[in-house]
Amino acid sequence: MSAPAASSSKTKMLDLPLSKDDLAAINAHLRTLTPEEILKWAVESIPGLYQTTAFGLTGLVAIDMLSKITSSPPPLIFLDTLYHFEETYELVEDVRRRYDVPIHVYKPKGCETVADFEKKFGQRLWETNEDVYDFSIKVEPARRAYQDLGVKAVITGRRQSQGADRATLQPLEADETGLLKLNPLFEWTFPFVEWYVAEYNVPKNKLLDQGYRSVGDWHSTSKVGEGQGERAGRWAGKEKTECGLHRNYFAMQERAEKAAESPSLHSSQVPICA
Repeated sequence: MSAPAASSSKTKMLDLPLSKDDLAAINAHLRTLTPEEILKWAVESIPGLYQTTAFGLTGLVAIDMLSKITSSPPPLIFLDTLYHFEETYELVEDVRRRYDVPIHVYKPKGCETVADFEKKFGQRLWETNEDVYDFSIKVEPARRAYQDLGVKAVITGRRQSQGADRATLQPLEADETGLLKLNPLFEWTFPFVEWYVAEYNVPKNKLLDQGYRSVGDWHSTSKVGEGQGERAGRWAGKEKTECGLHRNYFAMQERAEKAAESPSLHSSQVPICA
């Protein structure tokens, strides 16, 4: 199939899945657009579009831009790991009030509270079995959300300037499951993101005024020093740069299933579900 949505002023919904040639043609067009124009194109062209967000600054910028582009922005998907900072949960409610956008909250399977999670997996799973932790709190809930909601594509807050695996980001990507990932601010730097947030009074996490630059779970997030990278406070001291959500799903699933067999895992741990 051709990709008229990437080359015509009159957009239409894409036929999915995309071929490699169509994806390349679309990206060639999207690289010439501003983030707002990319988002407008996506709203008009991509079926089953949602935004996954942990309410980081870049995701918040996209939420704000979308609120100005359409009266019916893509619904949000928030993966509640149960270990977010209290300030993050407060921000979720701030966003809900400010933008009146649907927020679908997904937690680890069968768990409503930290107590539920630790009864199932034991305490400090992020230390005892990181693969199972990442799969259980992010990867599996995300796949469950995509299946429940009929998600075909997600808007992300990833940017090239965040480095590591993100350094070669394209505006639109297709992962190994066929899910499309739109990265509308892929070329923006952190100072530009900060400028937008300040200029348009976008709600943000209070921790960002306390020395943090990227906020995840409380146990794996630390303040950053002068001159350190934007994500230096995530998993400090480890080579890890991603929580698993943007890594190969099938590889993550296999690693988690193997890790779950470890005798060190809490005896009441239940099998990993696909």
